Amino acid sequence: MINLIKEFPVTTVTNSRNSTEQKIKDIAYTKEQVDILIAAAVQDAVDQAREIDEASMAKHNRDATVISMILGFTTLALFVDGLLRMLGIIPPFMHLDVNILDKIELDIIDKIKQVPIQKIFHKGKLF
Repeated sequence: MINLIKEFPVTTVTNSRNSTEQKIKDIAYTKEQVDILIAAAVQDAVDQAREIDEASMAKHNRDATVISMILGFTTLALFVDGLLRMLGIIPPFMHLDVNILDKIELDIIDKIKQVPIQKIFHKGKLF
């Protein structure tokens, strides 16, 4: 039993009686070493932050592009739908008639019918 206690490992870190300045330098970091470690940690953190920023910006740009494409195609589809309804190619929806060609055609034909032929052909000449 006594032999076991003698062979038990004892640390020298907390032994204040035998700690000299060289032992403290072996155990602790100097100010220059701490500054170098902090600079390396800061540089590593900045590099990681840049990578995260680049990845998040790439994801944002991709998402914004998809949203813009969806909105653009929707706007284009609504524009084409309205144009085709105005031209009379697509029938009216819920009896809301926006066909302008028939109205223009009827208005022009009525105006032409009101103008006498003699004014159009003034003494055999046009105008």
